[in-house]
Amino acid sequence: MIEKQFILKSYSKTLENGSFTWSSPSNIALVKYWGKKEHQIPENPSVSFTLNTCKTITKLSFSKKENDNEFSFEVYLDDEKKDDFKPKIETFFKRIESYLPFLKAYHFKIETSNTFPHSSGIASSASGMSALAMCLMSIERSLSEVEVTDNYVTQKASFLARLGSGSACRSLEGDLVVWGKHDKIDGSSDLFGVKYPFEVHQNFKNYNDTILLVDKGEKQVSSTVGHNLMHNHPFAKERFKQAHKNLSDLINVFKIGDLKAFISIVESEALTLHAMMMTSMPYFILMKPNTLEIINKIWTFRKETHSNVCFTLDAGANVHVLYPENETELVNEFIKSELVAYCQNGHYICDRIGFGAKQLTMEN
Repeated sequence: MIEKQFILKSYSKTLENGSFTWSSPSNIALVKYWGKKEHQIPENPSVSFTLNTCKTITKLSFSKKENDNEFSFEVYLDDEKKDDFKPKIETFFKRIESYLPFLKAYHFKIETSNTFPHSSGIASSASGMSALAMCLMSIERSLSEVEVTDNYVTQKASFLARLGSGSACRSLEGDLVVWGKHDKIDGSSDLFGVKYPFEVHQNFKNYNDTILLVDKGEKQVSSTVGHNLMHNHPFAKERFKQAHKNLSDLINVFKIGDLKAFISIVESEALTLHAMMMTSMPYFILMKPNTLEIINKIWTFRKETHSNVCFTLDAGANVHVLYPENETELVNEFIKSELVAYCQNGHYICDRIGFGAKQLTMEN
């Protein structure tokens, strides 16, 4: 599918006003995407677990304007007006205007809230942009007399969300989503995320992700800046090759339920992501001392108990503790007794695999 297929020929219906509300989760990459080309195209493919509890809820209200000369919108986070969010939203609207030509015809009120701390390495841009994309697709569906399938809506929303935040394209579905062209995965695309198409062993069903909030503050270096530093990175080409190989290897790992091999790939990917940050120019470190303390505690616990608990990291200091459903009681007790002490104010979030965006109301 090419971009032109995401442009509807015309809107034959009219809407004066209304609103739609969607929730969309964050996701945690197992094979990491780090580095991108123009138009939010990834340098390497990635695969992620869709989360369930960590999500953004967005209500998009709209009212017809007299003129369609410019974008008109206001943004609220937790009922507080956020003008500092407007430049990012305006950039997003500019990128997607050719695919949603009604954007300048309405004034929008975007009201959003997260179930987790904003800008703390839990990919709030992924959940936020994907929720907004689904709200916009609900408007397009209402304006069109042509029958629009659920699959088309989800795929186009993923395509649009990518233009706001790359990883957002992986949040629309679940429980495993692939983004980026990979020669062993038919249908994979640089333009949108697709549901992982192959067999997944029972070991990976209902997988848990407990997120330890080591640092709930703003990241010192944004992901956008970090991605850009991959352009002239001395290790970039090898990293991109590594990601392709790790995704290829995971296909068999998921099929046979090999938890040990899963741990090796996932932890290596997490550490490689941060190694890329530490060896870019300028270099930077997003991990904190407590991040390393937690990692070492997990390694010790795994060695002593033969548990299948492991960790991954996003572009931040927080630690995602991954473990199979049948180890929930064991690992939860370990987290409470050993790891909570390294969390900011003792805060952590118990999450698990989820299945994507959901429409909460139809108020139109």
